[in-house]
Amino acid sequence: MSKSLAKASPPTSGDATERILAAAEKLFAESGFDAVSMNAVAELAGVSKANIFHHFSSKNALYLAAMRNACRRSTPLMDNLEGTSGTFVERLHHFARAHLAHLLENEQTSRLIQREVIENDPQRCQELAEQVFGDNFARLVAIMRSGQQRGELRADVDAGMVATLLIAANMFFFQSREVSRHLPDVTHLSDDPAAYSKLLVDILMHGILPPKQS
Repeated sequence: MSKSLAKASPPTSGDATERILAAAEKLFAESGFDAVSMNAVAELAGVSKANIFHHFSSKNALYLAAMRNACRRSTPLMDNLEGTSGTFVERLHHFARAHLAHLLENEQTSRLIQREVIENDPQRCQELAEQVFGDNFARLVAIMRSGQQRGELRADVDAGMVATLLIAANMFFFQSREVSRHLPDVTHLSDDPAAYSKLLVDILMHGILPPKQS
């Protein structure tokens, strides 16, 4: 076989886009937006800088696309919360456990999201809310409201607040687990994400006040 025939085929446009997004996600997660150059993304992705600009109009467009790509991996969790059988509390238990497992199993993605939520300026935060996080968060709030309409959740509770507490508690576990395992009385939670998720949903559903006496 001739050398020309033996050469591998050039990457397709889809392959190049996936490599660019993967490289951008890794670099943004490690260093943040400002510290990452398009040359570094091109080198890691194995493409030319011109190739990146063929697919993405600017560094900011690449950044937002990488963030959307990272967040898209959690969409199946929302699908399961909406579509699985069982009571609302059972489904919420499953979602909380699966969401936390997703954060822990996709550490690079989780750190990227965490970094950008914490460090960005107001304009960038608005972009993230409107173009990256908004759809999945809106779905979660809508699911909470459907539970209220069916009488499975208190109607006077703010559904957005419940969704915020659930996501924030899981993100805190991801962020602080190495410290938390050394604190008294919480060691078992740091080493047992499933137990943490169960207690989290139990507290969200039942609160911390003692039951009223009949």
